[in-house]
Amino acid sequence: MKIYTIGFTQSTAESFFTRLCAAGVRRLIDVRLNNVSQLAGFSKRDDLRYFLKAICGIDYMHLPSLAPTQALLDGYRKVNHDWPGYAAEFLALMKERRIEDLDPALFDGCCLLCSEAEPDHCHRRLIAEYLEERWGGLEIVHL
Repeated sequence: MKIYTIGFTQSTAESFFTRLCAAGVRRLIDVRLNNVSQLAGFSKRDDLRYFLKAICGIDYMHLPSLAPTQALLDGYRKVNHDWPGYAAEFLALMKERRIEDLDPALFDGCCLLCSEAEPDHCHRRLIAEYLEERWGGLEIVHL
């Protein structure tokens, strides 16, 4: 099974949708806590849902259970910027939420969306790697 990840920051709408279409993504799973972001107009929940379907025929799903809590996010962004600490707390949250019990079929050919341009310091990468460790047999592709 292949899982893609993508961020929209520092991306044009053309580049963003072209990468999704070219990869053959079937479903975009929004893992943002706040999915009405002002960072890029095309990334707001309702607009994104429309553009995905109209441009690429891709389904949209928001899974808040895959998002960090506001307190965790604020602690990282506003207080200490400690990536290893944030990652450990986020992975503990995913374990507590038992995300491995989600239906793997939801993730087959999906793309996890967050705002970060690169996956290195983004929770979408942590989600994909967590599921790969639990389920095995996943190929993770960062678009």
